Amino acid sequence: MPTVYDVPADELIKRTAQYLHDNFGDINPPSWAIYVKTGSYLDKPPQDPDFWYIRSASLLRKIYVNRVIGVDHLKKEYGGRTRKGTVGKHKKSGGGTIIRNILKQLEKVGLVETINRQGRKVTQKGTSILDSLAGEVLKNLEKETPGLEKYR
Repeated sequence: MPTVYDVPADELIKRTAQYLHDNFGDINPPSWAIYVKTGSYLDKPPQDPDFWYIRSASLLRKIYVNRVIGVDHLKKEYGGRTRKGTVGKHKKSGGGTIIRNILKQLEKVGLVETINRQGRKVTQKGTSILDSLAGEVLKNLEKETPGLEKYR
């Protein structure tokens, strides 16, 4: 059975975002999501209309890969560089409100759970969904790329 580690991250995130959009009605962007930036280092909010689902899928994958991870570490993961003029560039953390709201939605549907004073981890339900989606992605890649199965 293939896992998240066996498939390219971008393909898995696309497939997981579509799955979350289709199957979970509780995961949807709030009304303010079209106006906010994802970090203080950015100039504009995200332009992709499916941004919320893509970020949800990406967060779910990151939590799966890191086992247990907190919001502060996730803010650092989604951070970037800011311009400081002649001073140079500095690293800035990403915005925490979007991350916290997505994690609350993922907890509400039962894909993520809170571990007291440590962070969040993926539940068995979330693990099985991600692994089955990874299997689908791998089958699609094998269909598109003949000879890929010999590298497994």
